[in-house]
Amino acid sequence: MKHIMSFGILASTVLAFASPVLAQTVFVSTQLRPIEEATVVREELLKDVGAVDYVVEEPPQFAVRMEAERQAGKRTVSLVGALHGELSPLADKDTLEPLDDLATKLAASGMPQSLLDLGKLGKFTQQYIPWMQATYVMAAKKEALQYLPDGADVNALNYDQLIAWGKNMQEATGQPQIGFPAGPKGLMARYFQGYFYPSFTGGVVRTFQSADAAAGWEKLKALWTYVTPNSTSYDFMQEPLAAGEVMVAWDHIARLKNAISAAPDDYVVFPAPAGPKGRGYMPVVAGLAIPKGAPDKAGAEKIIEHLSMPETQLLTASKVGFFPTLSVKLPPDLDAGVALLAGAVTATQASKDAVISLLPVGLGDKGGEFNKVYMDSFQRIVLQNEPVADVLKAQGATMAKLMTDTKAACWAPDAKSDGPCPVE
Repeated sequence: MKHIMSFGILASTVLAFASPVLAQTVFVSTQLRPIEEATVVREELLKDVGAVDYVVEEPPQFAVRMEAERQAGKRTVSLVGALHGELSPLADKDTLEPLDDLATKLAASGMPQSLLDLGKLGKFTQQYIPWMQATYVMAAKKEALQYLPDGADVNALNYDQLIAWGKNMQEATGQPQIGFPAGPKGLMARYFQGYFYPSFTGGVVRTFQSADAAAGWEKLKALWTYVTPNSTSYDFMQEPLAAGEVMVAWDHIARLKNAISAAPDDYVVFPAPAGPKGRGYMPVVAGLAIPKGAPDKAGAEKIIEHLSMPETQLLTASKVGFFPTLSVKLPPDLDAGVALLAGAVTATQASKDAVISLLPVGLGDKGGEFNKVYMDSFQRIVLQNEPVADVLKAQGATMAKLMTDTKAACWAPDAKSDGPCPVE
């Protein structure tokens, strides 16, 4: 599951619907947003399904657009592609067409029932069709392996071993060799929500200001000694990896793919490290849904069926690094870089100490504010060296207000809540 650049073209889509000759099926997506990925969607993944206007939107703008069209009672969008947590608010307002017939057909084609059940979003009918899935992993240049601490298994690292590895690399090369995507458009917030917090606290919201969280932040400060300061400018880790600026990096598989596919023999790809509570990881599931009142429901269904075909799912994996939701065997001639990434995803899912952290659910258009709580904490604790307890108390209050305002219930790995998820 799973990026950048938003194109607001509401006016052009309205004009398109003014004439049947120009009419297109408008497909709005929060996924595959970078220009190179969007180009693959337009020119390759959708080339055989007729006239489709593929529009990319940042998640906050997507939420605003969908709500504005709902309130106006007039749809320009026929198909949406978004993450599980981004589609949940639409289902909560009963604005998505049920897709049970499509779900039945795809179940027969090999889509796991567990994934299809996710697409019901807690309702009795199918709200979205799982489109593609992804997660986040670590990648390293093979030359970095010589600096692994004694006894460390790259596929089962813990944080102490990652810190020791970073220390060894820095002492040998004179430079910090670990990188994170902590730039303005990087996905660092997902690191905290899906990896760091679950690994150290076993939760995400409830445990935000706990003693376990404080201990985790101290450990991250120790790790950051061996992280390049340029991380605060990195949005995609494939670029600094390929340029030789870092030897070890964490990022979304789609944001590592280009470097690894360009030189697969130069890399190893492996799960993120484990903390005291286990090996946190965030499965990313993107789905396809049809808004009620869609001007071209038939066209949207045709696109969903096309994107769910085995050959299209495999092409998606090969071209953009998001993996199939169908149970299809990856072909032996699959891009070697994608095969490496697939192996790391499998290793992560199969980890005995895995702690699954779902993407945030129920925040509506406040997802950016939720991310900001973690990024502000990171800025203040790690980059500005403010006292951990003081920062967590202040940011915990912000988090608690956000949960109360949105009425968002807890999601895994936090224990379920009656009402807003509490910061304990």
